[in-house]
Amino acid sequence: MAANAPVFFTHAACFAHDTGPGHPERAERLGAVIDGLRGAFADADWREAPRASRGQLLHVHDAALLEMVLETHPDGRVMLDPDTVLSPASAEAALRAAGAGVAAVDAVMAGQARNAFCAVRPPGHHATADAAMGFCLFNSIAVAARHALDKHGLARVAVVDFDVHHGNGTQAIFEAEPRVLYLSSHQWPLYPDTGRADERGAGNIVNAPLHAGADGAAFRKAWRETLLPALDAFAPQLILVSAGFDAHWRDPLAQLRLVEDDYAWITQALAALAQRHASGRIVSMLEGGYDLEALRDCSVAHVRALAES
Repeated sequence: MAANAPVFFTHAACFAHDTGPGHPERAERLGAVIDGLRGAFADADWREAPRASRGQLLHVHDAALLEMVLETHPDGRVMLDPDTVLSPASAEAALRAAGAGVAAVDAVMAGQARNAFCAVRPPGHHATADAAMGFCLFNSIAVAARHALDKHGLARVAVVDFDVHHGNGTQAIFEAEPRVLYLSSHQWPLYPDTGRADERGAGNIVNAPLHAGADGAAFRKAWRETLLPALDAFAPQLILVSAGFDAHWRDPLAQLRLVEDDYAWITQALAALAQRHASGRIVSMLEGGYDLEALRDCSVAHVRALAES
């Protein structure tokens, strides 16, 4: 395996989050990702994700959301909205998913690895401070970013989001926090109907919406001309990636036309900027991606580009 290969974080509890028959955010997604990564990186360093602490979650989320997710103890599946499910095993999965991001930040900040990938579910970037939504219970990448600020004393943390859906939760959590830069490419209009180019926060939000049918050339143009220059100017000390692979042409929930090479390209570009400003430090967390073959192949392309950086 490449010398710079990431450390991986996951947990069996993430498989037990039960969204029910026919739900696109299903356990098989995580199985496809892990199978692909284990096949591609046979001697990888896989670590068990710890639980995020209540204190770490409360730095991002309201106490009422924690109570709902952690204290409801449902006997079966409970629909929090038309898309978002709380099952008997969901609290543990959400704690481990958020904890993976925290542990990954600690690992790269300690120099144990240059970068890390968190193979976890449920995803997180739609969860706001006070609401679970869009398949997401806790905003794991926001918890990781806040941990980097609070524990490691960083002054500039970037959250890069190439999921096909805009990370409304991450944007809302940090739109008044100038130490965090949030950058997103996404299909628009599309759920959750946020992410217009004129949404700027405190000058720390940069959105590049793409129209339905946009292909890899349009994606790369948005990053090359708008998002990457903003990231370079910010000079992040750590890059966090909301790694959703649902902009792939095979994905059933959106209409962008990316291929595996597009994810390798953006990862290489991010790694170059991380080398310039952040001693190479990148923590990537799985978000969306609902075609199992595309999800597996894009995850491998993404992590391979990290490993070769």
